[in-house]
Amino acid sequence: MKLDMTGGCMPVLVLMAAVLTVTGAVPVARLRRALPDARGCHIAQFKSLSPQELQAFKRAKDALEESLLLKDSKCRSRLFPRTWDLRQLQVTERPVVLEAELALTLKVLEAAADADSALVDVLDQPLHTLHHILSQLRACIQPQPTAGPRPRGRLHHWLHRLQEAPKKESPGCLEASVTFNLFRLLTRDLKCVASGDLCV
Repeated sequence: MKLDMTGGCMPVLVLMAAVLTVTGAVPVARLRRALPDARGCHIAQFKSLSPQELQAFKRAKDALEESLLLKDSKCRSRLFPRTWDLRQLQVTERPVVLEAELALTLKVLEAAADADSALVDVLDQPLHTLHHILSQLRACIQPQPTAGPRPRGRLHHWLHRLQEAPKKESPGCLEASVTFNLFRLLTRDLKCVASGDLCV
């Protein structure tokens, strides 16, 4: 299995968007200004990860692929199709999808580590890094009452797709989808959000 290694902070204005929470609810969120001195918001630091961090993810990806070969899961569809590209969304919508993407990735990889002790050590550093990225992203997002406007169009479709994946996909196929998408998440989606309106 080969991963796409090709390669993303929020705009300066205070913007409105919707956020998919871990529980599946989709409340409205307000994104803080992503200025260098914006209090608590430092997502711009993730325009690129360090070589050491990427190497840790490469080792984790290799281990996950070996584990998937043993499971021999038969998957008919991809959770993340080739057309998945955050540049298709409005700048204000991209962090919303990235938050949901990161949350699902963490959930699946943590489940993989729980199910296979051989993956615990190799996934330890990548999981720590992903948790840190997600916490920094969420520091830039302030949830608002759920009575506000709901996401529409492509944003709604993508959020719904991520929300429903654990219900529709087998654990093996979900793990395969997340593994395949891992480096696209790190080098394209994350970079795009971290670059704000410069990501075109």
